[in-house]
Amino acid sequence: MTMQAERTYKITTQDKEVFDRDGYWISPKLLDDGQIERLREAHERIWSGDYDGDGLPMNHYRPTSNPDALRKLDNGWWINDEVRRTVTDPLIGELTADLLQTDEVRLWHDQVIYKPGVGDKVTAVGNVGWHQDYGYWQCSSNPNMVTVWIALQDTDLTNGGMKTIVGSHKWGLIPDSDTFFNPNMEELRDKYAAGRDWVEEPCILKAGQASFHHGLTFHGSGANTTMMPRMSIVAHLMPGGTSYRAGVQRHDNIRLLGPRPQQGQLFVNDYFPVLFQR
Repeated sequence: MTMQAERTYKITTQDKEVFDRDGYWISPKLLDDGQIERLREAHERIWSGDYDGDGLPMNHYRPTSNPDALRKLDNGWWINDEVRRTVTDPLIGELTADLLQTDEVRLWHDQVIYKPGVGDKVTAVGNVGWHQDYGYWQCSSNPNMVTVWIALQDTDLTNGGMKTIVGSHKWGLIPDSDTFFNPNMEELRDKYAAGRDWVEEPCILKAGQASFHHGLTFHGSGANTTMMPRMSIVAHLMPGGTSYRAGVQRHDNIRLLGPRPQQGQLFVNDYFPVLFQR
């Protein structure tokens, strides 16, 4: 029996408590099977360069010589209509607004991520190193941002599912935590766990479910040891009123504010669409 998507779900007091305590919360199934299949097809179109419209994504994907390498593209919503519908979904915005207790949620940017299956091959090339998302987003004034990681297949540790460090969002921003591309997870664990309560917890998701994790929550993922790719669509979301912090860190979103961005300038133009507003 197919599990139906839950399109009317409301955040409960318990959901909010879990998010505040652990730094992440797993939703019920939010996408129906048809949307999941269309997003899997969107992956294939994107990786082959078949784009909707005449634009380019923020970081144009170029195939690597290693077929086991992780594929990641930012702002797929610019060039794929199905991705756009998903990452600007008002329901996702409302759930995020209730978790953050804010009146407005905007898209910071999205990611389209494809982790090839390597079977029993011993390789770290598909690893995503332990990192904090806000480690990359320090040009934004509010660290209370949320990443919505949407599974397009049943996902657990066998196919490279994400693991979070429970409660790590309470540690604040840790220096040099922008280590997504460092595949040495043991080295990173030793670096970040020193003197801290390091508790790894897997995010086990059914297709169409999502993990909502705080921008300061440490997370990473290991190898996809199946023979099938692990696909996901990721929406990075920010509260309304988030503004530019000048001179802190470079990020491609700064350029979207115009040729001369200014300290305190709000991320409010068409590049940062509203998902939800009370």
